[in-house]
Amino acid sequence: MVAAGRLLALLFCLLTAGTAMAGSADVALLRAAALGDKTAAVAALNAGAAIDARDAHLQTPLLIAIQSDNRDVAAHLIARGADINAVAANEDTPWLLAGALGRASLLAAMLETGKVDYTKRNRYGGNALIPACERGHVETVRLLLDRSEIDVNHINNLGWTALLEAVILSDGGPSHIEIVRLLLAAGAAPNIADRDAVTPLAHAHDRRYDAIAGMIAEAGGK
Repeated sequence: MVAAGRLLALLFCLLTAGTAMAGSADVALLRAAALGDKTAAVAALNAGAAIDARDAHLQTPLLIAIQSDNRDVAAHLIARGADINAVAANEDTPWLLAGALGRASLLAAMLETGKVDYTKRNRYGGNALIPACERGHVETVRLLLDRSEIDVNHINNLGWTALLEAVILSDGGPSHIEIVRLLLAAGAAPNIADRDAVTPLAHAHDRRYDAIAGMIAEAGGK
């Protein structure tokens, strides 16, 4: 317990170090977001904390709560109007990070606000869908494709679409098989190749992902 307490204290120090002239309520809110203490978060907000206060890395309480998987705090911040598009120093936003980490319930809450900025990109030039596909977050992918206005064929700075990442960076297992199925059903173009002109189908064949290759071929992949 002592070791855990020290780790939490260190985390808080790293999050708040260098926060210029931050009010005590702002610091308390950042700390509550890091620790997942909803009661403390509510108290800090009621005491006047800026809901989009920033730490030394320009992270807001909402971004910190999402990163730390403190979903109750994150959901409360969204409900109270936290900026879901606030950009941190590393180019993360709450929306983008929630996609990458598979926080489907929080993405749903953000969609309900009607304020998602689909033009924001992560440091790799990707949208929220691409890393969700890479990491095998099936329910997140399903939510984004069914309920958001996300571009299924967006190409990131690496020259990859969501479909390419779902093949190139996957293990070919059940989660990625289902993600490829969802992408193709949502209109993912099967023949957008990478910068070396290698198509999703060719990548699937190279990796012996037979089920994935079969679906891509059936969708017109070459």
